[in-house]
Amino acid sequence: MNVTHLECAACGLRHEAQRLHNLCAKCGKPLLVRYDLRRAGETLTKEALHTRPASMWRYREVLPVESDDHVVTLGEGWTPLLGVSRLGARVGVGELYVKDESQNPTQSFKARGMAAAVSMAKELGATRLAVPSAGNAAGALAAYAARAGLEAFIFMPCDTPRANIIECRETGAHVTLIDGLITDCGAEVGRRKEAEGWFDVSTLKEPYRVEGKKTLGYELAEQLDWVLPDAIIYPTGGGTGLIGMWKAFDEMEELGWIDSKRPRMVSVQASGCAPIVRAFAEGKRFADEFPNAATTASGLRVPRAIGDFLILDAIRASRGAALAVTDDEMIAATREIGAAEGLFVAPEGAACLPALRQLVANGDIKGSERVVLFNTGAGVKYLESYGG
Repeated sequence: MNVTHLECAACGLRHEAQRLHNLCAKCGKPLLVRYDLRRAGETLTKEALHTRPASMWRYREVLPVESDDHVVTLGEGWTPLLGVSRLGARVGVGELYVKDESQNPTQSFKARGMAAAVSMAKELGATRLAVPSAGNAAGALAAYAARAGLEAFIFMPCDTPRANIIECRETGAHVTLIDGLITDCGAEVGRRKEAEGWFDVSTLKEPYRVEGKKTLGYELAEQLDWVLPDAIIYPTGGGTGLIGMWKAFDEMEELGWIDSKRPRMVSVQASGCAPIVRAFAEGKRFADEFPNAATTASGLRVPRAIGDFLILDAIRASRGAALAVTDDEMIAATREIGAAEGLFVAPEGAACLPALRQLVANGDIKGSERVVLFNTGAGVKYLESYGG
Protein backbone atom coordinates (compact mmCIF):
# COMPACT_ATOMS: atom_id res chain seq x y z
CA MET A 1 0.00 0.00 0.00
CA ASN A 2 1.48 3.35 1.06
CA VAL A 3 4.03 2.42 3.74
CA THR A 4 7.37 4.15 3.18
CA HIS A 5 9.34 2.91 6.19
CA LEU A 6 9.35 2.27 9.91
CA GLU A 7 10.75 4.89 12.25
CA CYS A 8 11.97 4.64 15.83
CA ALA A 9 9.71 6.71 18.07
CA ALA A 10 12.70 7.67 20.25
CA CYS A 11 15.83 8.08 18.14
CA GLY A 12 14.24 8.39 14.69
CA LEU A 13 16.30 5.63 13.08
CA ARG A 14 14.73 4.49 9.83
CA HIS A 15 13.99 0.78 9.40
CA GLU A 16 13.06 -1.05 6.22
CA ALA A 17 9.40 -1.91 5.79
CA GLN A 18 8.13 -5.30 4.59
CA ARG A 19 10.28 -7.35 6.93
CA LEU A 20 9.71 -8.58 10.48
CA HIS A 21 10.87 -6.15 13.16
CA ASN A 22 10.41 -5.93 16.87
CA LEU A 23 12.09 -2.94 18.56
CA CYS A 24 14.54 -0.37 17.21
CA ALA A 25 17.85 -1.96 16.25
CA LYS A 26 19.73 0.97 17.79
CA CYS A 27 17.96 1.99 21.01
CA GLY A 28 15.39 -0.74 21.70
CA LYS A 29 12.36 1.57 21.64
CA PRO A 30 9.10 1.11 19.67
CA LEU A 31 8.89 1.49 15.91
CA LEU A 32 6.09 3.40 14.19
CA VAL A 33 4.82 2.97 10.62
CA ARG A 34 5.17 5.93 8.27
CA TYR A 35 3.11 6.44 5.11
CA ASP A 36 3.13 8.44 1.92
CA LEU A 37 0.00 10.33 2.95
CA ARG A 38 -0.15 12.39 -0.21
CA ARG A 39 -0.47 9.19 -2.21
CA ALA A 40 -2.90 7.71 0.31
CA GLY A 41 -5.08 10.79 0.03
CA GLU A 42 -5.58 10.27 -3.70
CA THR A 43 -8.09 7.51 -2.97
CA LEU A 44 -8.72 7.85 0.77
CA THR A 45 -11.15 10.76 0.86
CA LYS A 46 -14.04 11.66 3.11
CA GLU A 47 -16.40 11.11 0.20
CA ALA A 48 -14.97 7.65 -0.55
CA LEU A 49 -15.73 6.53 3.00
CA HIS A 50 -19.47 6.74 2.34
CA THR A 51 -19.38 3.51 0.33
CA ARG A 52 -16.86 1.56 2.36
CA PRO A 53 -17.44 -1.39 4.72
CA ALA A 54 -18.26 -0.71 8.35
CA SER A 55 -14.97 -2.02 9.72
CA MET A 56 -11.55 -0.60 10.53
CA TRP A 57 -10.42 -1.61 7.04
CA ARG A 58 -12.41 1.29 5.59
CA TYR A 59 -9.15 3.22 6.18
CA ARG A 60 -7.22 0.71 4.08
CA GLU A 61 -4.76 3.22 2.56
CA VAL A 62 -3.34 4.07 6.00
CA LEU A 63 -3.09 0.49 7.21
CA PRO A 64 0.10 -1.44 6.56
CA VAL A 65 -0.95 -4.68 4.81
CA GLU A 66 0.20 -4.73 1.18
CA SER A 67 -2.00 -7.51 -0.20
CA ASP A 68 -5.73 -7.81 0.39
CA ASP A 69 -5.19 -11.58 0.46
CA HIS A 70 -3.31 -11.19 3.74
CA VAL A 71 -5.95 -9.17 5.58
CA VAL A 72 -7.16 -11.24 8.54
CA THR A 73 -10.53 -9.98 9.71
CA LEU A 74 -13.45 -10.93 11.90
CA GLY A 75 -15.29 -7.67 11.26
CA GLU A 76 -13.44 -5.49 13.78
CA GLY A 77 -13.92 -1.76 14.12
CA TRP A 78 -16.66 0.78 13.42
CA THR A 79 -17.97 0.37 16.95
CA PRO A 80 -20.76 2.69 18.12
CA LEU A 81 -20.21 6.11 19.61
CA LEU A 82 -23.11 6.32 22.02
CA GLY A 83 -24.55 9.50 23.48
CA VAL A 84 -25.04 8.98 27.24
CA SER A 85 -27.16 11.94 28.28
CA ARG A 86 -28.42 10.52 31.59
CA LEU A 87 -24.87 9.82 32.68
CA GLY A 88 -23.83 13.25 31.45
CA ALA A 89 -26.55 14.90 33.54
CA ARG A 90 -25.29 13.11 36.64
CA VAL A 91 -21.74 14.41 36.23
CA GLY A 92 -22.62 17.81 34.80
CA VAL A 93 -21.40 17.35 31.21
CA GLY A 94 -23.91 18.26 28.54
CA GLU A 95 -22.38 16.34 25.63
CA LEU A 96 -20.98 13.03 26.84
CA TYR A 97 -20.28 9.94 24.72
CA VAL A 98 -19.03 6.40 25.22
CA LYS A 99 -17.04 4.74 22.45
CA ASP A 100 -18.06 1.14 23.07
CA GLU A 101 -15.24 -1.19 22.09
CA SER A 102 -16.93 -4.19 23.70
CA GLN A 103 -18.79 -4.65 20.42
CA ASN A 104 -15.65 -5.76 18.60
CA PRO A 105 -14.95 -9.41 17.84
CA THR A 106 -13.43 -10.95 21.01
CA GLN A 107 -15.32 -8.21 22.89
CA SER A 108 -12.51 -5.69 23.34
CA PHE A 109 -10.49 -3.04 21.55
CA LYS A 110 -7.61 -5.54 21.35
CA ALA A 111 -9.27 -6.98 18.26
CA ARG A 112 -8.18 -3.93 16.26
CA GLY A 113 -4.51 -4.24 17.13
CA MET A 114 -4.33 -7.98 16.68
CA ALA A 115 -6.14 -7.84 13.33
CA ALA A 116 -3.38 -5.57 12.03
CA ALA A 117 -0.52 -7.41 13.74
CA VAL A 118 -1.62 -10.90 12.67
CA SER A 119 -2.30 -9.71 9.12
CA MET A 120 1.24 -8.34 8.90
CA ALA A 121 2.76 -11.39 10.55
CA LYS A 122 1.04 -13.55 7.94
CA GLU A 123 2.17 -11.28 5.11
CA LEU A 124 5.78 -11.26 6.32
CA GLY A 125 6.00 -15.02 6.78
CA ALA A 126 5.73 -15.56 10.55
CA THR A 127 3.98 -18.79 11.51
CA ARG A 128 4.26 -18.94 15.32
CA LEU A 129 3.17 -15.89 17.33
CA ALA A 130 3.66 -15.29 21.04
CA VAL A 131 2.29 -12.73 23.47
CA PRO A 132 2.21 -11.95 27.19
CA SER A 133 -1.23 -10.71 28.17
CA ALA A 134 -3.41 -9.70 31.08
CA GLY A 135 -6.38 -11.21 29.22
CA ASN A 136 -8.03 -9.46 26.30
CA ALA A 137 -4.97 -9.25 24.05
CA ALA A 138 -4.54 -12.99 24.50
CA GLY A 139 -8.10 -13.67 23.45
CA ALA A 140 -7.68 -11.47 20.40
CA LEU A 141 -4.41 -13.10 19.35
CA ALA A 142 -5.88 -16.58 19.78
CA ALA A 143 -8.86 -15.73 17.57
CA TYR A 144 -6.97 -13.91 14.83
CA ALA A 145 -4.14 -16.44 14.71
CA ALA A 146 -6.73 -19.19 14.30
CA ARG A 147 -8.43 -17.18 11.58
CA ALA A 148 -5.07 -16.80 9.80
CA GLY A 149 -4.03 -20.43 10.23
CA LEU A 150 -1.09 -19.51 12.48
CA GLU A 151 -0.06 -20.88 15.88
CA ALA A 152 -0.50 -18.73 19.01
CA PHE A 153 1.53 -19.14 22.20
CA ILE A 154 0.03 -17.20 25.08
CA PHE A 155 1.43 -16.40 28.53
CA MET A 156 -0.95 -15.00 31.15
CA PRO A 157 -0.86 -14.46 34.92
CA CYS A 158 -2.53 -17.26 36.88
CA ASP A 159 -5.20 -14.85 38.13
CA THR A 160 -6.24 -13.68 34.66
CA PRO A 161 -10.06 -13.64 34.37
CA ARG A 162 -11.21 -17.17 33.66
CA ALA A 163 -13.23 -16.09 30.62
CA ASN A 164 -10.01 -15.03 28.89
CA ILE A 165 -8.26 -18.31 29.65
CA ILE A 166 -11.16 -20.38 28.35
CA GLU A 167 -11.48 -18.17 25.27
CA CYS A 168 -7.84 -18.76 24.33
CA ARG A 169 -7.97 -22.50 24.84
CA GLU A 170 -11.20 -22.89 22.91
CA THR A 171 -9.78 -21.01 19.93
CA GLY A 172 -6.78 -23.29 19.71
CA ALA A 173 -3.99 -21.35 21.40
CA HIS A 174 -1.19 -22.86 23.48
CA VAL A 175 -1.81 -21.32 26.92
CA THR A 176 0.74 -21.07 29.74
CA LEU A 177 -0.22 -19.55 33.09
CA ILE A 178 2.54 -17.77 35.03
CA ASP A 179 2.66 -17.08 38.76
CA GLY A 180 3.33 -13.35 38.42
CA LEU A 181 2.42 -10.22 36.46
CA ILE A 182 2.34 -9.44 32.76
CA THR A 183 5.97 -8.31 33.03
CA ASP A 184 6.90 -11.83 34.19
CA CYS A 185 4.96 -13.27 31.25
CA GLY A 186 6.84 -10.95 28.91
CA ALA A 187 10.16 -12.07 30.35
CA GLU A 188 9.23 -15.70 29.69
CA VAL A 189 8.41 -14.90 26.05
CA GLY A 190 11.71 -13.05 25.76
CA ARG A 191 13.69 -16.00 27.15
CA ARG A 192 12.13 -18.57 24.84
CA LYS A 193 11.19 -16.86 21.59
CA GLU A 194 14.46 -17.44 19.69
CA ALA A 195 14.67 -21.13 20.50
CA GLU A 196 10.96 -21.70 19.87
CA GLY A 197 10.78 -19.71 16.64
CA TRP A 198 8.12 -17.32 17.94
CA PHE A 199 7.49 -13.82 16.65
CA ASP A 200 6.76 -11.58 19.62
CA VAL A 201 3.59 -9.52 19.18
CA SER A 202 3.75 -7.86 22.62
CA THR A 203 2.33 -4.37 23.05
CA LEU A 204 4.52 -1.92 21.09
CA LYS A 205 7.26 -4.54 20.68
CA GLU A 206 6.16 -4.83 17.06
CA PRO A 207 4.99 -1.91 14.90
CA TYR A 208 1.52 -2.97 13.80
CA ARG A 209 -0.80 -3.34 16.79
CA VAL A 210 -0.72 0.43 17.18
CA GLU A 211 -1.80 0.76 13.54
CA GLY A 212 -4.98 -1.16 14.27
CA LYS A 213 -5.58 0.88 17.41
CA LYS A 214 -5.13 4.19 15.60
CA THR A 215 -8.37 3.51 13.74
CA LEU A 216 -10.08 4.52 17.00
CA GLY A 217 -9.00 8.06 16.18
CA TYR A 218 -10.13 7.91 12.57
CA GLU A 219 -13.53 6.54 13.56
CA LEU A 220 -14.01 9.06 16.33
CA ALA A 221 -13.35 11.94 13.94
CA GLU A 222 -15.65 10.50 11.29
CA GLN A 223 -18.45 9.77 13.75
CA LEU A 224 -18.25 13.35 15.08
CA ASP A 225 -18.32 14.83 11.56
CA TRP A 226 -14.61 15.64 11.62
CA VAL A 227 -14.67 17.81 14.75
CA LEU A 228 -12.67 16.16 17.52
CA PRO A 229 -13.97 16.25 21.10
CA ASP A 230 -12.62 18.61 23.73
CA ALA A 231 -11.42 15.75 25.90
CA ILE A 232 -10.84 12.01 25.59
CA ILE A 233 -10.71 9.93 28.76
CA TYR A 234 -8.88 6.69 28.17
CA PRO A 235 -8.03 3.76 30.47
CA THR A 236 -4.32 3.12 30.12
CA GLY A 237 -2.31 -0.05 30.61
CA GLY A 238 0.19 -0.46 27.76
CA GLY A 239 -1.26 2.66 26.13
CA THR A 240 -1.43 1.64 22.47
CA GLY A 241 -4.92 3.06 22.04
CA LEU A 242 -3.95 6.50 23.28
CA ILE A 243 -0.69 6.45 21.31
CA GLY A 244 -2.50 5.24 18.21
CA MET A 245 -5.15 7.94 18.36
CA TRP A 246 -2.50 10.64 18.76
CA LYS A 247 -0.76 9.29 15.65
CA ALA A 248 -4.08 9.19 13.77
CA PHE A 249 -4.78 12.84 14.54
CA ASP A 250 -1.47 13.88 12.97
CA GLU A 251 -2.14 11.73 9.90
CA MET A 252 -5.64 13.15 9.49
CA GLU A 253 -4.33 16.69 9.72
CA GLU A 254 -1.80 15.92 6.98
CA LEU A 255 -4.62 14.44 4.89
CA GLY A 256 -6.50 17.73 5.32
CA TRP A 257 -9.40 16.15 7.22
CA ILE A 258 -9.01 18.00 10.54
CA ASP A 259 -7.26 21.10 11.79
CA SER A 260 -4.48 21.37 14.37
CA LYS A 261 -6.77 21.43 17.40
CA ARG A 262 -6.40 18.33 19.57
CA PRO A 263 -8.49 16.87 22.39
CA ARG A 264 -7.05 16.92 25.88
CA MET A 265 -5.89 13.35 26.38
CA VAL A 266 -6.61 11.99 29.85
CA SER A 267 -4.96 8.76 30.95
CA VAL A 268 -6.78 6.81 33.67
CA GLN A 269 -5.06 4.13 35.72
CA ALA A 270 -5.82 2.06 38.80
CA SER A 271 -4.49 3.40 42.10
CA GLY A 272 -2.90 -0.02 42.62
CA CYS A 273 -0.95 0.24 39.34
CA ALA A 274 -0.37 3.83 38.23
CA PRO A 275 3.11 4.25 36.72
CA ILE A 276 1.98 6.84 34.14
CA VAL A 277 0.08 8.86 36.75
CA ARG A 278 3.12 8.94 39.01
CA ALA A 279 5.52 9.87 36.20
CA PHE A 280 3.18 12.62 35.02
CA ALA A 281 2.94 14.08 38.53
CA GLU A 282 6.72 13.95 38.90
CA GLY A 283 7.37 15.61 35.54
CA LYS A 284 9.22 12.59 34.15
CA ARG A 285 9.24 11.47 30.52
CA PHE A 286 9.80 7.82 31.40
CA ALA A 287 7.88 5.90 34.06
CA ASP A 288 9.53 3.78 36.70
CA GLU A 289 8.13 0.30 37.25
CA PHE A 290 5.22 0.40 39.68
CA PRO A 291 5.87 -1.85 42.69
CA ASN A 292 3.44 -4.55 43.86
CA ALA A 293 0.96 -3.82 41.07
CA ALA A 294 -2.56 -4.93 41.95
CA THR A 295 -6.02 -4.16 40.54
CA THR A 296 -9.17 -6.04 39.56
CA ALA A 297 -8.96 -4.29 36.17
CA SER A 298 -6.54 -6.78 34.63
CA GLY A 299 -5.96 -4.63 31.57
CA LEU A 300 -4.63 -1.82 33.78
CA ARG A 301 -2.22 -4.07 35.65
CA VAL A 302 0.80 -3.12 33.57
CA PRO A 303 3.55 -2.04 35.97
CA ARG A 304 5.81 -0.77 33.21
CA ALA A 305 4.86 0.19 29.66
CA ILE A 306 7.49 0.29 26.94
CA GLY A 307 5.59 3.15 25.29
CA ASP A 308 5.54 5.24 28.48
CA PHE A 309 7.25 8.25 26.89
CA LEU A 310 4.79 8.29 23.98
CA ILE A 311 1.82 8.27 26.37
CA LEU A 312 3.30 11.04 28.50
CA ASP A 313 4.29 13.11 25.46
CA ALA A 314 0.71 13.00 24.14
CA ILE A 315 -0.80 13.91 27.51
CA ARG A 316 1.50 16.90 27.93
CA ALA A 317 1.26 18.09 24.31
CA SER A 318 -2.53 18.09 24.59
CA ARG A 319 -2.60 19.81 28.01
CA GLY A 320 -4.25 16.68 29.35
CA ALA A 321 -3.99 14.82 32.63
CA ALA A 322 -3.26 11.46 34.24
CA LEU A 323 -5.50 10.27 37.07
CA ALA A 324 -5.80 7.18 39.26
CA VAL A 325 -9.02 5.68 40.61
CA THR A 326 -9.60 2.86 43.09
CA ASP A 327 -11.00 -0.58 42.36
CA ASP A 328 -14.02 0.22 44.51
CA GLU A 329 -14.70 3.31 42.39
CA MET A 330 -14.47 1.22 39.20
CA ILE A 331 -16.92 -1.40 40.42
CA ALA A 332 -19.37 1.24 41.63
CA ALA A 333 -19.04 3.03 38.29
CA THR A 334 -19.73 -0.18 36.37
CA ARG A 335 -23.07 -0.45 38.12
CA GLU A 336 -23.85 3.24 37.70
CA ILE A 337 -23.12 3.17 33.95
CA GLY A 338 -25.09 -0.04 33.55
CA ALA A 339 -28.14 1.24 35.40
CA ALA A 340 -28.10 4.63 33.67
CA GLU A 341 -27.32 3.58 30.10
CA GLY A 342 -27.63 -0.21 29.76
CA LEU A 343 -23.92 -0.76 29.11
CA PHE A 344 -22.14 -3.54 31.04
CA VAL A 345 -18.64 -2.12 30.75
CA ALA A 346 -15.29 -3.60 31.76
CA PRO A 347 -13.70 -2.24 34.96
CA GLU A 348 -11.14 -0.43 32.80
CA GLY A 349 -13.87 1.44 30.94
CA ALA A 350 -15.74 2.11 34.17
CA ALA A 351 -12.62 3.82 35.54
CA CYS A 352 -13.28 6.70 33.14
CA LEU A 353 -16.39 7.83 35.05
CA PRO A 354 -14.80 8.58 38.45
CA ALA A 355 -11.91 10.18 36.57
CA LEU A 356 -14.39 12.44 34.76
CA ARG A 357 -15.95 13.38 38.09
CA GLN A 358 -12.52 14.40 39.39
CA LEU A 359 -11.92 16.56 36.32
CA VAL A 360 -15.31 18.26 36.56
CA ALA A 361 -14.87 18.89 40.29
CA ASN A 362 -11.45 20.43 39.66
CA GLY A 363 -12.77 22.65 36.88
CA ASP A 364 -10.58 20.90 34.29
CA ILE A 365 -13.63 19.90 32.25
CA LYS A 366 -16.52 22.31 31.77
CA GLY A 367 -20.14 21.30 31.45
CA SER A 368 -20.32 22.80 27.97
CA GLU A 369 -17.52 20.65 26.58
CA ARG A 370 -17.78 17.54 24.40
CA VAL A 371 -16.22 14.55 26.17
CA VAL A 372 -15.66 10.95 25.05
CA LEU A 373 -15.11 8.06 27.45
CA PHE A 374 -13.65 4.81 26.13
CA ASN A 375 -15.05 1.48 27.20
CA THR A 376 -12.31 -0.89 26.12
CA GLY A 377 -14.04 -4.20 26.80
CA ALA A 378 -17.05 -6.20 27.92
CA GLY A 379 -17.90 -6.50 31.61
CA VAL A 380 -19.04 -10.09 31.09
CA LYS A 381 -15.38 -11.12 30.85
CA TYR A 382 -14.73 -9.93 34.41
CA LEU A 383 -17.37 -11.76 36.38
CA GLU A 384 -14.92 -12.48 39.21
CA SER A 385 -14.66 -8.71 39.79
CA TYR A 386 -18.34 -8.29 40.63
CA GLY A 387 -18.98 -10.85 43.36
CA GLY A 388 -22.35 -12.57 43.77
